[in-house]
Amino acid sequence: MSTFNEREKAFEDKYKHDQDLQFRTEVRRNKLLGQWVARELFGLEGEAVESYAKDVVASDLDEPGIDDVVRKVMADIEAKGVDFSEHRLRHRMDELLTEAKQQIMTE
Repeated sequence: MSTFNEREKAFEDKYKHDQDLQFRTEVRRNKLLGQWVARELFGLEGEAVESYAKDVVASDLDEPGIDDVVRKVMADIEAKGVDFSEHRLRHRMDELLTEAKQQIMTE
């Protein structure tokens, strides 16, 4: 294999790895968000927390980006009558993204 082909393969492998890491990090962030919202904002416990977290993770499959997750969670927050702004939710998502990345990197 030529040096060029080896470099090309190395770049492709790195891209695949980076995309996989990004996907896993976003899924973990959404799970952590769902768990946090369920516990801290809705007062849920046990299996209800995990069930809600799964719903939040599934909501991210609707479209690229985080807007689908934000819409789902904000609709749930409003339906429960909880006073929590979209700005605060997005800020919490940023914090949880950092936490999710740290968790994945240590696995």
